[in-house]
Amino acid sequence: MHENTLILIEVGALLLGMSILGRIAARFGFSPIPLYLILGLVFGEGGLIPLDASADFFSVGSEIGVILLLALLGLEYTATELLTNLRQSKWAGALDFLLNAVPGAVFALILGWGVVGAVALAGITWVSSSGVIAKLIRDLGRVSNRETPTILAILVIEDLAMAFYLPVLSAVVVGVSLLQGAITVAIAVGVVSLILFIALRFGGFVSRFFSPDHPEPLLLGVLGLTMLVAGLAAQVNVSAAVGAFLVGIALSGRVAEQASELLTPLRDLFAAVFFVFFGLSTDASQLFSMLVPAIVLAVVTIGTKVLTGYLSAKRAGIGVPGRWRAGFALTPRGEFSIVIAGLAVTAAGIPLLAPLATAYVLITVIVGSILARVPDAPWFKAVLRSRAAAVRAKQAAAN
Repeated sequence: MHENTLILIEVGALLLGMSILGRIAARFGFSPIPLYLILGLVFGEGGLIPLDASADFFSVGSEIGVILLLALLGLEYTATELLTNLRQSKWAGALDFLLNAVPGAVFALILGWGVVGAVALAGITWVSSSGVIAKLIRDLGRVSNRETPTILAILVIEDLAMAFYLPVLSAVVVGVSLLQGAITVAIAVGVVSLILFIALRFGGFVSRFFSPDHPEPLLLGVLGLTMLVAGLAAQVNVSAAVGAFLVGIALSGRVAEQASELLTPLRDLFAAVFFVFFGLSTDASQLFSMLVPAIVLAVVTIGTKVLTGYLSAKRAGIGVPGRWRAGFALTPRGEFSIVIAGLAVTAAGIPLLAPLATAYVLITVIVGSILARVPDAPWFKAVLRSRAAAVRAKQAAAN
């Protein structure tokens, strides 16, 4: 069979399967993300029926999915709002690193993986998945919630921190000189600063390049600009997702509204592709070897992420329900964790890190997708009301 024909058959079959799983998830009122991951595992490397021909399509599609998820989130905010949130979230960023990177480093040292393993596993447990969380926020209708800017600020801080972290990790595992690492970091920081400056000072000018009254040129132009900036950002070791997010920030007014409407169907398609590809690229046969350590690590760091989100939202003056929503939403890890594991395994020769990272990410994505819905559950709201009533009663008794 011709390769292109086989690609069409595989892609078509997977898309139909995703449609069925999406309807099942909608029928029972939960996120389809875990089902998309399981579908990818079934048909990925080490699965029941490995599909190889469509791997390149899903690889590129997954990149586009993450870019569109973050770009459309960026369209919801202005550059001024972003900078304000980043300034207010410096404490949250420091807390996030302390509570979530340190456990990973300690766990690696306990396993005897040394300094390289500690640096790598610290990054794996530290950074949440922008792609997964962006989809959860949208699926649950929380884009306009008060806690969402706090969540996004933490995600942006993490992704920006990767501009520093990845060169440092490369220097540790490959033995790159301190000067080369410093140059890479300086370039990355300069690019992010330039994009932020353009978004803040010339956002209106950028928007005037596009006309909201002509849908097709607007769709092509905004999509092209987003992918171009994301690619250039990735080229200098800045997250492509950060580049896409900042493009969304730079656009405003009717252009932003129309672009969001036009890009939404594309985002939905490629975001689903992202999660299926994550499963496709995972060797299911290797997961069991590190399943127990991954579960232990996931339990610890899911707890620390919930604490991070809760305390950060509390500091931002958000009510108790919003604090829990922020904490639960931040728990999934994803794309960066896999990238970090791949770099460490390839360059440093820690083979067990790959199955540990894969099992860990799958656990946090599946559990995190479920936990994100918990604050909306009637029983959870009842618990919060009961606790609030008990606190008021205690305060009244004390007075």
